Amino acid sequence: MESNEPRWLDAEERQTWLSLTAMVINLSSALDGQLQRDAGISHFEYQVLATLSEAADRTMRMSDLALLTNGSLSRLSHVVKRLEKQGWVRRSPDPDDGRYTLALLTETGWEKTVATAPGHVEEVRRLVFDPLTQAQQRTLRTIGHRVNEAVDG
Repeated sequence: MESNEPRWLDAEERQTWLSLTAMVINLSSALDGQLQRDAGISHFEYQVLATLSEAADRTMRMSDLALLTNGSLSRLSHVVKRLEKQGWVRRSPDPDDGRYTLALLTETGWEKTVATAPGHVEEVRRLVFDPLTQAQQRTLRTIGHRVNEAVDG
């Protein structure tokens, strides 16, 4: 017989869950704060720039960019509009299929990304890698993969 009773967290699971959610919120806030303070951009804006910087020809379909940055197409569109105003990104129709829009990292956007990356990676190292042993880093990577697989279903 199937029970409709929720599978409540026990005390240890609850502490693990609270620790995880606090870590995600605090890490996101700290990374966003560092990027705002040092580069005048949000963490999501940096993710967009960095993702484009690693793409072939620094160009990507907006729909693919949304997937890789974990943002909705609507959110990405608003952010790319702001990045366009700065001259860091340019949008154009995809010549292979006009139903799609391409986002291109401009030379100025590349320079912004290159200038921003050292401070960002130092903050990531300070907050995530320096406090952990190599074994803990491997465990964190494994945990991240497993949780992301469950989310992606």
